[in-house]
Amino acid sequence: MMQGLLRFTLDLFQPGPDAAQAQRPKTKPQPQPQPQPTVAAALRHPRASREAVLHGTLVGYEIKRRKRRTIGFSVGAEGLAVSAPKWVPLYEIDRAVQCKSGWILKKLDETRERGARLEAARIDWRDGAVFPFLGQPVRLRLDPLAAHGQLDRPCLEAAGAVGGTLHIALAVSATHDQIRDAVKHWLRAQATPLFTERLDHFAPLLGVRWRKLSLSSAVTRWGSASASGAIRLNGRLVHLSLPLIDYVAVHELSHLRVMDHSPRFWATVAEVLPAYADLRRQLKDEAVCRW
Repeated sequence: MMQGLLRFTLDLFQPGPDAAQAQRPKTKPQPQPQPQPTVAAALRHPRASREAVLHGTLVGYEIKRRKRRTIGFSVGAEGLAVSAPKWVPLYEIDRAVQCKSGWILKKLDETRERGARLEAARIDWRDGAVFPFLGQPVRLRLDPLAAHGQLDRPCLEAAGAVGGTLHIALAVSATHDQIRDAVKHWLRAQATPLFTERLDHFAPLLGVRWRKLSLSSAVTRWGSASASGAIRLNGRLVHLSLPLIDYVAVHELSHLRVMDHSPRFWATVAEVLPAYADLRRQLKDEAVCRW
């Protein structure tokens, strides 16, 4: 009886669990970390000043302030560049990038794939190297006693282009640059008469006259034409097959009739090359080594 009374008295003065909880010092609740978007890859322009996560890919892009009315996008070997008017705030540029995300990622993927193909097409200029000429492989032989730039098989036959072995009058000890420059000189020497022949073939069919041909070494542009009749064709076209060379020649000659890319222009191209669309797609997929 006495023990029960003592326990009752102690219970009256001992704080319960709620009181103990109240006596603990209150701590400020810590903010929970926000989940970050999962990033599968990162593609950064070397001069990137802004970043965006596009469908799991972190894209760093360069912003160029220009005198223009709208926001523009361009994707090149370095990555994404965004051109925007000076008065457009950054948050609007960010929103525009998100809205254009599908197109941006598609172009970035295409550019990476093309870069990989270009790397694969890189030529190690040495004795025995193989390079494309008119769509066919040609093996390079260095022979100081050979006639300079001698191809041991004809470069063109009735059935089209054939490969062979090109003998260059250089010692086997020649440097990479010496060999490359010698082959480049030979290729350009083949390009001028070949391009002239193809322009002369198609010009009457299109009812136009061209006046001057020059060779370019542009990285991405295969040709151009001016209203004066001057035509520039990329010398590296000699690496490609004859149908693709013909497409570029017809394309530029057609500009002597129509100086834009309107439906009328493409109808002009189709007059002599009905299958031009297939050739155009093939040309876009070509990866030719740079000179």
